[in-house]
Amino acid sequence: MALQTSLSELKRRVRPDGPEKVTGRMKYLTDLTFPNMLYGEILRSTEPHAKIVSISVDEAEQLPGVRAVVTYKDVPGLNGFGLIFPDQPVLCEDRVRYVGDALAAVAADTKEIAEQALRLIRVEYKKLPVVDSPEKALQPDAPLLHPGGNILHHPYFKKGDVEIAFQTCAIVVEETYELPRQMHAYMETEGGVIVPEPDGKLTVYVGTQHGFKDRFQLARILDMPETDIRVVSSPMGGSFGGKDELNIQPYGALLALATNCPVKIHNSRQESVRAGLKRHPMNITMKTGVDQEGNILAHKVKIIADTGAYATLGPAVLDFAVEHAPGPYIIPHMEIEGLSVFTNNGVSGEFRGFGGNQITFALEGQMDRLANKLNMDPVTFRLKNLRKADDPGPLGQKIAPTNGASDVLQAIERSHAEKSKRWKQEELDKWKVRGTGIALTMHGGGLGIDRNDPAGGRLSFTKAGKIEAAFGFEECGQGLLAVIETLLIEEFECTEKDIKIVIGDTALVPVSGSSTASRSTSMVWQALMRMKDSFRKQVLELAQMITGIFADQLRMGPRGIWKVGEMDASGPFITFTQLAHQMPTGRSINVHTSFNFPTSPDATVGGSHYLYAFAAVIAHVEVDLLTGQVKVSTIDQAVAAGPVVSALGYLGQIEGGGVMALGYTMMEEAVMDKGIYLTDNFDNYFIPTICDVPYNTNVEAIEKLAAGDPFGPRGVGEIGTVAVAPAIVRAIYDATGCWVNKLPVSPEFLLKSISLGEMKPWI
Repeated sequence: MALQTSLSELKRRVRPDGPEKVTGRMKYLTDLTFPNMLYGEILRSTEPHAKIVSISVDEAEQLPGVRAVVTYKDVPGLNGFGLIFPDQPVLCEDRVRYVGDALAAVAADTKEIAEQALRLIRVEYKKLPVVDSPEKALQPDAPLLHPGGNILHHPYFKKGDVEIAFQTCAIVVEETYELPRQMHAYMETEGGVIVPEPDGKLTVYVGTQHGFKDRFQLARILDMPETDIRVVSSPMGGSFGGKDELNIQPYGALLALATNCPVKIHNSRQESVRAGLKRHPMNITMKTGVDQEGNILAHKVKIIADTGAYATLGPAVLDFAVEHAPGPYIIPHMEIEGLSVFTNNGVSGEFRGFGGNQITFALEGQMDRLANKLNMDPVTFRLKNLRKADDPGPLGQKIAPTNGASDVLQAIERSHAEKSKRWKQEELDKWKVRGTGIALTMHGGGLGIDRNDPAGGRLSFTKAGKIEAAFGFEECGQGLLAVIETLLIEEFECTEKDIKIVIGDTALVPVSGSSTASRSTSMVWQALMRMKDSFRKQVLELAQMITGIFADQLRMGPRGIWKVGEMDASGPFITFTQLAHQMPTGRSINVHTSFNFPTSPDATVGGSHYLYAFAAVIAHVEVDLLTGQVKVSTIDQAVAAGPVVSALGYLGQIEGGGVMALGYTMMEEAVMDKGIYLTDNFDNYFIPTICDVPYNTNVEAIEKLAAGDPFGPRGVGEIGTVAVAPAIVRAIYDATGCWVNKLPVSPEFLLKSISLGEMKPWI
């Protein structure tokens, strides 16, 4: 595995939290314990849709060892939560809409007693018709799942006249693509400990991607001032978007306040499956037309997303899919419609890629089918229709100039053309065939226009002589600590021992927005660019005051302040520790910044983005004609996302994202039947193991930015997942002649297609 780019050893540093994590010494938030701690459990609905006739908790309350039982009657404030609309009840009162709905919560001396108490709570239901698909939800006589109806969101974009344009097309391809419900499958399921403080305040030790947003939502639910709630949110064992929304926090908080004791709740995997968010299942119909020369003229798209029982970030996910429906291609006539539909299925929400994975699978499928009908090389066809550096964004909005799309596509083709040719010529079992596929994507960073997307940070020189960097982000496994450490060392030429990093604690950090939308690295970089000069100036002025040497003759360096031109082994002129000890009483150095994620100045469609990263993927597959099994032998990616900050982190994000996308493509589907999960654990929901991961995986980082670009590195937390599926599916076609429109790829479907003679000649 290689990162093909010239990087300093600094950028190849092992992440600071790495040794503790791999040795198991690190305590995650679900590992914490406190004196007098109780254990919480949540009673969830057994019915996907029903009226609640009655809830009886008498027997549970009388069970020895039970300290509190709470229902909707015990919610002091707003009985609802949700990042956009607070439409999900904390504890249901009169109706349940999916099997994850919470009805009651129990705190007890032991987990076993709490579980026994749940079994003693009596709930009487009156079953209602189950709306288990968007198609049923859109029927005129469908039960209304919410007062406003069954349509959560309905974005629409039009440019030109697609119907007239289709009449002039030489070739038109129309397909429907089916994308599955996917689990986040983080190692640490939702959980943590909520601690009531002696002064009446509350400390919430629970993994989340946005501590301040959690604090805001909890304050509404608990009817408490936000400042009385502290959220400690790092470290956590993975999130991928799944912990962006509240999960166990309201229940633990209600129980902690009711008992005046710390309460731990930690979901089992089955509970996580039932109640946790999933990737949106989508059905996407695309109709795309080209002229005889291969120029794309018209593109019509309809997206139907199953958002499940409640909103969470469903509207934003659909907006993202609508925006990325044209991808990096210039198309003069477009009509794009999206429908996010309520059902009685599990709640769909934020997931790595945020709607980009689904829409890119469909879009790149169209590109491959059109190129095939034109008898044109798929890369040549894409390059012919690709945006140029100064072209507008997907929906016509102004974006930061970039030639990333062309750069990554040409890089992936150049690097692998000969390799693919040799690979296909290698000797192979006669019952197996090989194929190669390429796909392309662009991915917007940040939350987009018309969305609250704040950022900020603080640099301080502490009394202990440390350069302290504080950000309101969370370490959710993505390697943010390594990014911050690397940037500080690079900027101030110090060592890791000179640094203190503070993140993931609302009591200690400034508001910096959510650790989501591939924005954290970008925002840290931009914040440091805004703060560094003022901070350095103040530190050197302090050194001048103490030493009498003019500041312009001093510089910051390892362990302290050095004279300009005298960086040698003898050590700094004055150490950071000495500087701090001699700092006059009452003097401090604190530099703050606050700003918003960059947005397009002229975007008119909600959520449209300004900064984009680009990726091209090449996949090699081997298909067994006797079993229909597909082995993915190679996933290589070229990524244009600006300068690399942490090389190992960059590589980990792209490779890890590729493996997650491999699961999405080949095996993962959270199957539901009549509103009930059929896959409720990892014994029947399969994710890739080391045996499934391609041994040959290469990442090429294209770091160049347009001249004068002031925005620095773009995030890469998501883009490594987006274009993998269409590349694999194109490779399957290359091997077998069989087009796949539905994920995950089914061996049964491939065998059936082969038996029906759809496969190209291979003997």
